[in-house]
This record gives sequence, structure tokens and C-alpha cells, in this order.
Amino acid sequence: MDFPRGKLIAVMGGSGSGKTTILRLIGGQIRAQRGSIKVNGQEIAELDTQGLYAIRRKMGMLFQHGALFTDLNVFDNVAFPMREHTNLSEAMIRDLVLLKLQAVGLRNAAALMPAEISGGMARRVALARAVALDPELLMYDEPFAGLDPISMGVAANLIRNLNDALGSTSILVSHDVHETFAIADYVYFLSKGKIVAQGTPAEMRVSEDPYVKQFVHAEADGPVPFHYPGASLQAELGLETRA
Repeated sequence: MDFPRGKLIAVMGGSGSGKTTILRLIGGQIRAQRGSIKVNGQEIAELDTQGLYAIRRKMGMLFQHGALFTDLNVFDNVAFPMREHTNLSEAMIRDLVLLKLQAVGLRNAAALMPAEISGGMARRVALARAVALDPELLMYDEPFAGLDPISMGVAANLIRNLNDALGSTSILVSHDVHETFAIADYVYFLSKGKIVAQGTPAEMRVSEDPYVKQFVHAEADGPVPFHYPGASLQAELGLETRA
């Protein structure tokens, strides 16, 4: 898998296909058992704790459901990476935080607590926190999950616009075909930990690959079964007929 600078690349697939694992491997949360993972030419598996800390400073992460610090207000959530990774003055941090919140439309919500804002607003605060340090690599784990159609559209446009404004590399993990295809430059489809298809959104829409067709068109029948594999119900109930 290649994630070129300046591009927004989507990683799609069913639940349990390995999408979030890709992000954890890139961030060094887990170590690859084989193969190679490089960020800016650095082999992630070879980095020590200090090296991982340094390279993570160049990464921004939007966690599934936002993962805001519940005891910090909106302002302090966005300021957290700046205070953790830099020696900037509080005056400079204040200005930068307000700029990031302005970019996501929530400057006037700076004093609110996470419990006082909606799920869509929380996701936008998390996005502002993810871009707080203008990272070279942005990773989004299911940014559209649980959002209403309006919030989903707003989030999709923000992700695309921020990628273009920062000139960063963006990796978008998602199930949502419509929103993802509208903003992605390239798509990888995963199934059971393997790449089963790849191409531009336009190519994926007309793909005849059975897995891609089933996923893109939300078909019940196809390579991905509805039932978890195992013995049939008839066998479990002792109703199978014997010849």
C-alpha cells in the first residue's frame, strides 16, 4: 500500500477486515510480524520509544467517535498536542487553537465541555485536535460513524479541504461508500487482512470484482457471508437428513 504526499487515500472493507490495524501499524502501536512499514523512509519497526515519539509528532489521528478528554473543555482538548509536543507560549497556543477551531466552525464553542456538544461537533473538535500541529500524515478512523447526513457531509468536506490546505497525506478508514468516494483520490479494499481490490473511486464504482460490487452496492449476497462460518443451523439442531 502506498500513501503519496498530498493525496487522500481510503482504506475500506467490512468489519474485522484489518482497516484499523493498518493505522495501528503505521503509528507503531503494534509491530508487524513480517513485511515493512515505512514513514518518510523510516522503518517503523526499528524505532525505539524516543524515535516513535518523534515521528508521531508528525502524525495527526482522528479516533473513532472522537475520543475527546471528557474533563477538558474544547479549547484545552485542541491545545493538548501543542502543550505536549512544543514549548510554545500560552499566548501563541491560544491564537493557534482559535485558528484551528475557526477552521472547523467551532471557535465560539471553545469554553464548552465535551458533554455539552453534539456528536457531530465533538468529531469536529477531534479533527481540530488532529491537525493542531499541522502534521504531515493525517489518519482518520471511521470519521463518519454515527453522524447524521448533514454532519457527515460537513466532516467529509473538512477532511478534504484540510488535506489540500496542509498538503498532507491523509489515510481515511471508513465503511461509508458515498462520502468516501466523494473525497478520496484512491481506494484500497481489504478483506480478511488482504488487499482484494484497489483503484480510483470511479474505477471502483464500475468494478466487476464480486467483493467490490457487493460492498459498493450493499448487496446481501456475495463473497462476504452474512453468517459467521461454522456448522449449519440444521446440524446444530440435529435436523440434518442423512442419505
